[in-house]
Amino acid sequence: MNWESLIPLIAILIIIFGAGIWAGGYLKSSTNFAQDYFLGGRSLGGFVLAMTMTATYGSASSFIGGPGTAYNEGLGWVLLAMSQVATGYFVLMILGKKFAVVTRKYKALTMVDFLKARYQSKWVVIFSALSIIIFLFSAMAAQWIGGARLIESLIGIDYTSALFIFAVAVLIYVTVGGFRAVALTDAIQGSIMFGGTLILLIAVIIAGGGVPALIAELTAENPNLITPYGSEGQLTPTYVSSFWILVGVGVVALPQIAVRAMSYKNARSMHRAIIIGTVVVGFIMLNMHLIGVFARPILPGIEVGDKVMPLIALEVMPNWLAGIVLAAPMAAIMSTVDSLLLLVSSTIVKDVYLNYVKPDASQQTIKRLSIGITALLGVIIFLMALNPPDLIIWLNLFAFGGLEAAFIWPIVLGLYWQKGNKYGALASMVTGVGLYIISDLFFPQPFGLHSVVMPVVISFFVYVVVSLLTQKQTARMRVL
Repeated sequence: MNWESLIPLIAILIIIFGAGIWAGGYLKSSTNFAQDYFLGGRSLGGFVLAMTMTATYGSASSFIGGPGTAYNEGLGWVLLAMSQVATGYFVLMILGKKFAVVTRKYKALTMVDFLKARYQSKWVVIFSALSIIIFLFSAMAAQWIGGARLIESLIGIDYTSALFIFAVAVLIYVTVGGFRAVALTDAIQGSIMFGGTLILLIAVIIAGGGVPALIAELTAENPNLITPYGSEGQLTPTYVSSFWILVGVGVVALPQIAVRAMSYKNARSMHRAIIIGTVVVGFIMLNMHLIGVFARPILPGIEVGDKVMPLIALEVMPNWLAGIVLAAPMAAIMSTVDSLLLLVSSTIVKDVYLNYVKPDASQQTIKRLSIGITALLGVIIFLMALNPPDLIIWLNLFAFGGLEAAFIWPIVLGLYWQKGNKYGALASMVTGVGLYIISDLFFPQPFGLHSVVMPVVISFFVYVVVSLLTQKQTARMRVL
């Protein structure tokens, strides 16, 4: 048992738990449990908003899977990962003020609330809820595997025991505090991530004898590792540029990110969050992926890519400092799990149960159901994560692609195009998700692109054409 690195990690997690319990105390006096539990009472300032977006987006795939893939692929993967720099900018600029104003008008607490109010369609809501539940299970499984890999490498216990410890910690925390706890602790976690990645990168460069020495060793092993094209030359310019949709522009369609664009306090908070979020995401992504590449000459032959991050930290730092620095990825993973658990439980409770099963449910019933469903989801994901793949990043990117194919046009065109209607939205969602799953299973990388690109492009035309063809039906329904 590696107590030297474990004690600082536990200390930081206790601080995070404390913040969650404090925020949970705020909920006890809440007059609107649903709004406060799922949106933090729409009261986030600029710094907290930027950090909650960063910590939710910068998840296990950024901190565990990203460096693991960079370890295998070289500097080409660092270049590809940098398409994420503009993520927060895109989300808050495209959704930003209009989304916050419209969702307040609709009294929407979740993205599906917005779709329900905008399209007035039961089927849009049900298909949205199903898409969120299916794809976010994949994303959540990735986070739990990442957390367990971290604990496994750090403490030296077996994977299943590590997974159990992680599951218990997360479930206690998220069922107690809700969204306010998530947003508040994200501010703490985002700050740890910012400092932790810088300390680790400096330690890795020193351990490797400086950047020129590391680059020379990478070149000697495989010259492709220092090119933009990946270790086997598979990162073509077409494929890399298609990631601008998957992890750049398309992120506006991720429900866990979009919900942040309706939770801020005022326009000043949003503008500040755009600047802070862009700088912090760029800084963290560059550091993390460089650490993965530079770890290769220092620790050659790591077979499970997801173990690169904890192993390199323990190799190049004193154990106590490694514990503090590894609190950064642990914090990122916990914050993403919290957000995704809340999102899926709010989809089941608010979007399905309150809309179509029991609209007049009491606050007490909503509270019991919210906490019960959150705990049940945690148990299901625990069982899913028992048999993990070697690299979790592909699980996470699969979830991203599916959610983007489903939601990007119903959200963006729903906000900015008055003629968009429920027929166009539903047709676009079914087309996007259907094509994405078919492409991912049978035709990965069509025309050299990532499998999300074609579904997103085709579903745009489907949305527009079907909406225009059904204008008369929409007008007739308005008259009735």
